[in-house]
Amino acid sequence: MKNTLYILLFIFGSSALVFSQDTLLSPSNNTANKKLISSETSEMSWFMLQDTLKIQIGSIQTQIQNEKEKTYIITTVNMKQSPTKWIDSTIVENQSFKPIYHSSFNQQRDIVLEFGEKITGYYLDKQTNTKTQISEKTDKPFFDSNFYPQLIRLLPLENGYSNTISIFDYNPNSNIGVITATIKNTEETSINFNGKKTQVWKVETTDDISNNTAIMVYFIDKSTRKILKQEIDFGGRKMLMELVE
Repeated sequence: MKNTLYILLFIFGSSALVFSQDTLLSPSNNTANKKLISSETSEMSWFMLQDTLKIQIGSIQTQIQNEKEKTYIITTVNMKQSPTKWIDSTIVENQSFKPIYHSSFNQQRDIVLEFGEKITGYYLDKQTNTKTQISEKTDKPFFDSNFYPQLIRLLPLENGYSNTISIFDYNPNSNIGVITATIKNTEETSINFNGKKTQVWKVETTDDISNNTAIMVYFIDKSTRKILKQEIDFGGRKMLMELVE
């Protein structure tokens, strides 16, 4: 979903600190509360913000299937300007959220990753009809880059909470391999959601996928840990996602 998001941001259109492996949040150093994730289906409306205008450009459906040993996450993006759906699928282990499988299919490219001793799969660039076989070996634990937005809402959030997350991403036009996502700050606040004042965790993040130029702000319900709203600032282009209930 993260790659799909950035591709769509481009359509509508740093230097990182060095951390030791032990300090990075990863499947081997995981403080997430596994009890907070459960099977659910949700939908978010996706808007582009232009001055005072709020223009809906699509919707995102997320289906989470939490089973005994694995969690499956399927995200379907429907864009008003696209006749086809964009579908991302992620499978992780339940105990550590270690990645098992990831695929992403859209009009521009297809990607399939299987995680084991090596990361194998393929990347198909549909613009050039070029298929690249993937075989990557890593030396540190990581989360799938498409899982970390879900991971954020499972963390021990509190005022001032920040952290750095080890993630793997494959993008031949950007970084390939184990990179990082950063929770820059967390604060307790309230928002007006569906006409009600709701207490939320406001979590500001960025990541190496965008070279830390995209700022994502999540508004997470304190009681349910649902993502109620997400604000995106990508080089001055502003977008908003809101949960449909």
